[in-house]
Amino acid sequence: MTQIAGFEPIIKKNCRVLILGSMPGVASLQQQQYYAHPRNAFWPIMGELLSIDNSQEYAKRCSILSSEKIALWDVLKSCKRTGSLDSRIETNSEQANDFDRLFSVYDSIRAVFFNGGTAERLYKKHILRSEFMQKKDLFYYRLPSTSPAYAAMTFDEKLGQWRKMLDYLSD
Repeated sequence: MTQIAGFEPIIKKNCRVLILGSMPGVASLQQQQYYAHPRNAFWPIMGELLSIDNSQEYAKRCSILSSEKIALWDVLKSCKRTGSLDSRIETNSEQANDFDRLFSVYDSIRAVFFNGGTAERLYKKHILRSEFMQKKDLFYYRLPSTSPAYAAMTFDEKLGQWRKMLDYLSD
């Protein structure tokens, strides 16, 4: 199995919502972009929710997310995995990102939305155990994965669930 490393967060000081994935897939790692697989529904969903033109450059789409007070990151900093599927992550290789530091620096975050069940499971396993995190008053919600591997829901069904995130962006 190959050791892979994720990305730095896309985040600004005033972010209210943090969207967490598990670990970038092969297409994302190759392009050094969150949710780069052409069939991943993340950017089309953000396009619908936030009126983002998905033909725009990646940096511009990320800038719009930040201006809408949304941050992106992954639970894992690194792991061993073959391919893109979360089910292929080697459990004993999982290294989590430093969320104590993130939430200390970016204290305006009030809601964490998981992009799928694996992100939620990894967060509970690696992050919620810390004393710092147990004191944080955050809203947590698991959304359906935008991965093309998760085909149990249609795009419209996923979009409907992802609308919940909008409630946490206003003042």
